[in-house]
Amino acid sequence: MFLEPTDPHLDSPELQRRVDAIVARGPGGAFALAGIAVAIVMAIWLAFYFLVFVVRGGD
Repeated sequence: MFLEPTDPHLDSPELQRRVDAIVARGPGGAFALAGIAVAIVMAIWLAFYFLVFVVRGGD
């Protein structure tokens, strides 16, 4: 469903307060997800490094 600008529900003060409250919280979930993804990638990289290169005696 597409919401058109002429929709009377879009201009309600209650909806605007809800949107403002959501935006004020910021992108905390996105930063948490990105941090977890980076931690997983680093853990895999370190495991690969220690289990493959160090075991073989590589630099």
